[in-house]
Amino acid sequence: MSIPIEAPKIPQQLEQLKEPLYSLQAKDEFSRVKIQQFTIDRQEAQRVSFEKTIFEKVDIIESHLAEIELTDVIFDQCDLSNIPFPHSFVHRTEFRQCKLIGTDFAQSRLQNVRFIDCVADYSVFRFSNFKNVSFEHCSLIGADYCSSTFKSVMFDHCQLDTAMMSGTSLQEVDLSTCDFTSLQIEIEDLRGCIISPYQASSFVGLMGLVIKS
Repeated sequence: MSIPIEAPKIPQQLEQLKEPLYSLQAKDEFSRVKIQQFTIDRQEAQRVSFEKTIFEKVDIIESHLAEIELTDVIFDQCDLSNIPFPHSFVHRTEFRQCKLIGTDFAQSRLQNVRFIDCVADYSVFRFSNFKNVSFEHCSLIGADYCSSTFKSVMFDHCQLDTAMMSGTSLQEVDLSTCDFTSLQIEIEDLRGCIISPYQASSFVGLMGLVIKS
């Protein structure tokens, strides 16, 4: 199953950012830059905007960047673990081989976004709106998608064990290539979800059934 996802629109020529981002301020704007092998440390700012930007081998630590706006952005081999990005807008953005353990995108809007080969265990996306979003070969153990809206969302060969999806309709969402023994979900949220035969036993308990061998 494939879904239409617009790729980031990034020009070939980007300005190389030569100094680390030591003092981010609210509503700072960055455009047409490449940020490479930096550590962004202990920054707190709202509504910072990055457009047509590449982050390569960048670590963000002990920072809080609420309402961040990402448009036409690529994160390549970055570590954004445990960073809060709540109430954010993410559009035409790719996360490639990134570490996103515990990263918080709660109450965000994600549109035309790809997560590729990422480790995003215990990441938080609850109360978010997803449109044309794919998770490809990602580890999403314990990830939180509760009470979110999915429209054209794909999980391709992901590890989803104990992911939380209560209150999120999985209508037309294909989980058949994913690996999990259990999901935290309500039976009504599974209506129209696509699963493989061997995955069916994971949901027997939700229907009040008992398997007798």
